[in-house]
Amino acid sequence: MSRRYFGTDGIRGLANSHPMTSEVALKVGMAAGKVFQSGTHRHRVVIGKDTRLSGYMLEAALMSGFTAVGMDVFLLGPMPTPAVAMLTRSLRADLGVMLSASHNPSHDNGIKLFDPDGYKLSDEMERHIEDLIDGDAKSLLAPAERIGRATRVESAQERYIEFAKRTLPKNLRLDGLRIVIDCANGAAYKVAPEALWELGAEVIKIGVEPNGLNINLKCGSTSPEALISKVKEVRADIGIALDGDADRVVIVNEKGQMVDGDQIMAVIAESWHRRGKLAAGGIVATVMSNLGLERYLKGQGLSLARTPVGDRYVTEHMRKHGFNVGGEQSGHIVLSDFTTTGDGLVSALQVLACVVSTGKPVSQVCHRFDPLPQVLMNVRYANGKPLEDSRVVKAIESAKVKLGDHGRLVIRPSGTEPVIRVMAEGDDERMVSSVVGDIVDAVRSAAAA
Repeated sequence: MSRRYFGTDGIRGLANSHPMTSEVALKVGMAAGKVFQSGTHRHRVVIGKDTRLSGYMLEAALMSGFTAVGMDVFLLGPMPTPAVAMLTRSLRADLGVMLSASHNPSHDNGIKLFDPDGYKLSDEMERHIEDLIDGDAKSLLAPAERIGRATRVESAQERYIEFAKRTLPKNLRLDGLRIVIDCANGAAYKVAPEALWELGAEVIKIGVEPNGLNINLKCGSTSPEALISKVKEVRADIGIALDGDADRVVIVNEKGQMVDGDQIMAVIAESWHRRGKLAAGGIVATVMSNLGLERYLKGQGLSLARTPVGDRYVTEHMRKHGFNVGGEQSGHIVLSDFTTTGDGLVSALQVLACVVSTGKPVSQVCHRFDPLPQVLMNVRYANGKPLEDSRVVKAIESAKVKLGDHGRLVIRPSGTEPVIRVMAEGDDERMVSSVVGDIVDAVRSAAAA
């Protein structure tokens, strides 16, 4: 069944265009508010947002929808996505909402919903909400005496900062470390630098001057050039880059070299395994994580379970099979001992704990394996199903034979646009490039037919 509003990560789109309009946000508030009411107690919802200009508009519309169906609203203001998930649990709310389009440009926005335990909603629950959005709005309204109230939570930032600090081992501090933090002019622009400073670090801040339009603009985890430059300029020990809603992180070592999510997961997995904290004998990652990570973990006696792309699928597998470390190459790291979704700051703190405890530079701590050559190409198509074309099927089968046991092939359609993503990796870089090129050519021929 096709989805009318929800995609792979909530509802997302261009602000002031369907579905990112005040009208839809109002209906989402009414529908989701009704779904998450059970019992006669006063029901509550927490709403956080990043720093996009459209957040003001959508926040007000959601607030109106929730109060109209009888829910009390707790406004958090600009806060990281993981903070919203945490505060949903902490405040015993029936529902949590984050307004953000993550790493997208400022003109986009999105609505992410969390259940009372701080987890993203199931497909079934999202379909139920969609049905109510398109239904009779009048039937959802509360009686006049049951209309909800709205309150701003003034202590939200302090609550999250203390939570993040407590994820470090007891008595561990960051004194003597010079840290550059790039907050992408986004949701963590206040809380992340403050948490690092309170832990004793010398903190150099960039990407902390949001104006509603500059979120993720030439800064943050998807544009780390400014961070790399600043790390070199001030001779920092480490650089940390978050994205717009701070649920992902990339790290830059003292030499100005990038550290991706695969290396971060390897660092945390090894550390937790050594301390007896790693659950289920391994970690969870997606099909896009490098084969080098899988081989490294195997050498440590640990497993790597793979899921489809999306931190939501990683989290679902972790919950079902008892893992407590998982994530994506892009820097979404889920540490379920602490969080129910990706948390860039908490993940960075775990890496910093390894740096402090070993006394080694970040370049040594964060290089656990040599990644295999990996080539990814995207092919746009206008219509049809090119992956079912006989030429494409033949090219894929040929690629699998050529790679054999020395590589991996991942072919998947995008969940958000008419694009086929072709990825291969292996020990022979020339072979990897060749098989990707052959498949891309076949897809283009099929799309043009």
